[in-house]
Amino acid sequence: MEMRQLRYFVQIVESGSLAKASRQLFIAQPALSQHMARLEHEVGKSLLVRSSRGVAPTENGSALYQHAKFLLRQLEETVAIARQEPAALSGRVTLGVGPTTACQLGVPFMEHLAAAYPAVMLNIIEGASGQLEYMVRMGQLDMAILFWPDAASDLQVEPLAEEELFVIVPRNSALVPQDQEALTLRQVSQLPLVLPSLRHALRQRRIELEFKRAGLPLDPIAEVDSLPLLMNWVERRNAATIQPYAAIRAAGNEPQRWRTLRIADVRVVRPNFLYALPDGKLSRVAAAVRDEMRLVVKRLVESGEWQGVTLPAESAAA
Repeated sequence: MEMRQLRYFVQIVESGSLAKASRQLFIAQPALSQHMARLEHEVGKSLLVRSSRGVAPTENGSALYQHAKFLLRQLEETVAIARQEPAALSGRVTLGVGPTTACQLGVPFMEHLAAAYPAVMLNIIEGASGQLEYMVRMGQLDMAILFWPDAASDLQVEPLAEEELFVIVPRNSALVPQDQEALTLRQVSQLPLVLPSLRHALRQRRIELEFKRAGLPLDPIAEVDSLPLLMNWVERRNAATIQPYAAIRAAGNEPQRWRTLRIADVRVVRPNFLYALPDGKLSRVAAAVRDEMRLVVKRLVESGEWQGVTLPAESAAA
């Protein structure tokens, strides 16, 4: 078995078809098919299911894909280490984050990492939590920030932060008196709310859960799964939403345009968990990026730039 075959196999799985993979790899499709036939012969198992819609990995193919991704990353890092100066650290790290996390953490973390490790290429992928969970399971991300602790059992998971959810309204909205700083859940239920759809984990796992516990109706006037569009619609319709503080940055970096009100009778929070390969498998450059992320999150929370967030030790004490 050759590393080249594994690289071809990984590209086929990620492309979803032999034709697309052949274009990405600059290799003729018949030659690519021959490489896969030899790989399946060496493994002794069928690795790909072919259909009119393309190709998909079998159960054995999915297992090989995940291990092949790890081996290819290790090979890339080995070559990079051989090329670099002894004190330098370089390589590529792919991080998956949700939209609100990207709004708050993205730029500060990129600036910090560029200063600390200028030769490290950080690829941040923003996506819905379900999409990121799938990418984590398929080995397409080096690490990801997700919102529940059981997304991928074969990865190392650690609490990163805990975000409080706020009721957010436009600054000059008459929906809530200007001198009011908090609302009960019942008062929130009476506002014109714009929320993510039930496909969104924030809505399903946190907001819906609290309203059901309180026996209150939840009937939003609109459901929007794009965070920038949701926040712009809240502002244009003079409505309200329930989001972490970081959401106010999605409609422009102008916090003064918004009011954030706490929910008085229940603390609705969303935990953030950092997923990565175990220490024995995590590349040296990815381990450095993980460590720097902890530092940046801590700095943002302690400085007050990331509001409504507590760090793991503080959450446990609370």
